[in-house]
Amino acid sequence: MGSKIDQIYRSVLLTKFFTHGWGNPDSLRRIFAFRKILSNREQCMKLVDKNHPITITKEVNHGDHIVLEAEFKSPMVDHLPGLLPKECERACFQMLVPKQWKSKLKPTCVHLAGTGDHGYWRRRLLMAKPLLNEAGIASIIHENPFYGLRKPQDQRRSSLRNVSDLFLMGGCLVLESIAIFHWAERQGLGPIGITGISMGGHMASLAACSFDKPIPLVPCLSWSTASGVFTQGVLSGAINWEQLKNQYFSDQVFRNELFNMIHSPEGHFRVFHEVGQKFAREFPESLNHIQGLQSKDSKNSEAKESLKSSSEYSVEYANQVSSSKPRSFINALNVFEKISFSKLKRKDNNSNLLLKFKKDKENISNPYNLHPVEIRPSSAKDKPPITFQPYVSVRDSLTWEALQFMRGIMDECTHIGNFDTPVDTSLIIIVAANDDGYMPRNGVIPLTDLWPNSELRTLNNGHITAFLFNQQVFRNAIKDAFDKTIKKYYSEKIPIQVVDKENLKQRIHIRS
Repeated sequence: MGSKIDQIYRSVLLTKFFTHGWGNPDSLRRIFAFRKILSNREQCMKLVDKNHPITITKEVNHGDHIVLEAEFKSPMVDHLPGLLPKECERACFQMLVPKQWKSKLKPTCVHLAGTGDHGYWRRRLLMAKPLLNEAGIASIIHENPFYGLRKPQDQRRSSLRNVSDLFLMGGCLVLESIAIFHWAERQGLGPIGITGISMGGHMASLAACSFDKPIPLVPCLSWSTASGVFTQGVLSGAINWEQLKNQYFSDQVFRNELFNMIHSPEGHFRVFHEVGQKFAREFPESLNHIQGLQSKDSKNSEAKESLKSSSEYSVEYANQVSSSKPRSFINALNVFEKISFSKLKRKDNNSNLLLKFKKDKENISNPYNLHPVEIRPSSAKDKPPITFQPYVSVRDSLTWEALQFMRGIMDECTHIGNFDTPVDTSLIIIVAANDDGYMPRNGVIPLTDLWPNSELRTLNNGHITAFLFNQQVFRNAIKDAFDKTIKKYYSEKIPIQVVDKENLKQRIHIRS
């Protein structure tokens, strides 16, 4: 469940996510198709011109360093026309560059924003200026689409209106980061690296996966996929699941077409989905008949067959039952409110599923919570089962299916396993929190498995306390990742260089 502080902090915030729903089904269809291109490094690199124009719009002298501001057209505009709000089409960043470099090299780190991080000031204060002073690393602080100067007028605070907006944000940041990498190389900067905290760390990971050169990468407080964030993390409590459920079932495109476009590297994803879907579709309509099954094993075969979605898994359900008050036909379909599942035991070597129902009188007062569902691969009997426990109370099987759709589309568009592996994973330092309530790590493929030779550093904190009290840890990881890169790919650092301001103006067009 994560840190109590994470839960309390989330509960006092007013921000709500996806207030307009999933987004237009046709837009999601286009985004899913585009993800297949974006996640292929060779194809993705062709989407951004190496000379993509970036214009410096402002320059301010701050004594020992210069602050530049720049803007450019997001490459996403040309590849998915009509999907981005007008305010998001112009990308922008702020750059802190020292007047005197500490060596011949000019290390520069791109910083992507976490959830709610509008503008430049927070990353400039906590990351960019200390990195400049401590290690001589310049910083490019990029503004996320849908945030700050790029926030749509009708969007409230950080409340993305549609689920599809998050995927558009990710696609923009991948392509815009590549454009910035190219621009930085043209200016003679390097090595170039990228980092971010929370959502920014995940977006930085996707950008590094899609770039065709080895770069230092430091994702902080992020993990393999965003699916857990919006189903099992505390942020899922800020989602109107009733609205998403109603929209999901009101348009067959979501269930019949979009769901079938999902590719999740998590092999157990479809089993979890089918658990709820098959019970809702096939289980007996009569509550009396359901209760009768509790004492008659001979009638369990009907339910048993409905769960045979995969012979590779056994499924376990926590006990749950409701009161015996009268129910309508529609309520009878909400099987998770009514029936209690005992642990399924393997009857023979063919992994047949045996389902028994029993009444749990102790839980009658709270009949609406779906307890964790666990599955275990047949080939991994010695390993703990994989558990899916939603953060929010699931009151019916329809909400369960909507939750699984959310998991699926998040895996489709954000799972690191769907993207190419970064060119050199030894340059990656991951910083994660052990008690993270925002970014659950259990039940998904570990990031270190997807990126062999990467380094994992853990903090004994929750998400919020890790952010508040470990900025130095994040900066140390960035410095160490750059040191690894310099040692492996760059020759000895020789003379100190002073920034030639006139030469900089010649190389970088400054708009008057």
